[in-house]
Amino acid sequence: MNILIIEDEKPAARLLQRKVEKLGYSVQTLLHSVEEAIAWFQTHPHPDLIFLDIQLSDGLSFEIFETIDIKSAVIFTTAYDEYALRAFKLNSIDYLLKPIDEDELATAVAKFNSRNTAVSSLALDFEMIKKMLVNPLEKTYKKRFTITMGHQLKMIALEEIECFYSENKGTYIHTYENRDYLLDTTLEQLETELDPAAFFRINRKFIVPMKGIKEIQRYSNSRLQVILPSYKGDDVIVSREKVTEFKEWLG
Repeated sequence: MNILIIEDEKPAARLLQRKVEKLGYSVQTLLHSVEEAIAWFQTHPHPDLIFLDIQLSDGLSFEIFETIDIKSAVIFTTAYDEYALRAFKLNSIDYLLKPIDEDELATAVAKFNSRNTAVSSLALDFEMIKKMLVNPLEKTYKKRFTITMGHQLKMIALEEIECFYSENKGTYIHTYENRDYLLDTTLEQLETELDPAAFFRINRKFIVPMKGIKEIQRYSNSRLQVILPSYKGDDVIVSREKVTEFKEWLG
């Protein structure tokens, strides 16, 4: 049986590898990010079983499945509590709540062996989980951000924000007044804090508000370019894998 572990924390990945190998199975390889996993799947046969962490260093692991048609069965490894996972437990092989218990690991692998089939309906599960994580029931969203400027604090309301973007490992607000402010967060975290009906992450670098879009133009390789009122940095491009979802978001 070929086994793959996708986990952004390398010590945790190695610990899980040792636990799996203690059960008598060999782990094919360890991957640590969305980008690394996508590149790996494009050049390697898909394994029988994947141990998959939900939140990786460069995004949610669902992004892998938006790009690659994964044929493998999946056991989730996650820090999220059982209540949030009930909705998909019935259709996935299993999930393991961190820190991973060896007995629960053995039970999950045994369950996979008893079914011995790749999970073909994961796409629905991934979309459901993604919506639960990004937009859970009764979730409240941020209405403003507090920025530290020297010895002062500045409040920026959502209505003032033209886009969020990442640059040189920093995350920034760009306002309609053509000002940029550094945030102490990541775009991945912002995705969980912003109303998905009003904000959309168009690629790895940008989150844009619907009301901030001035114009949309066709771009190369079936992509779209978003024109914002004042932002003059890198081209704001909707990645090819996001185009369909972006059009649906626009309505």
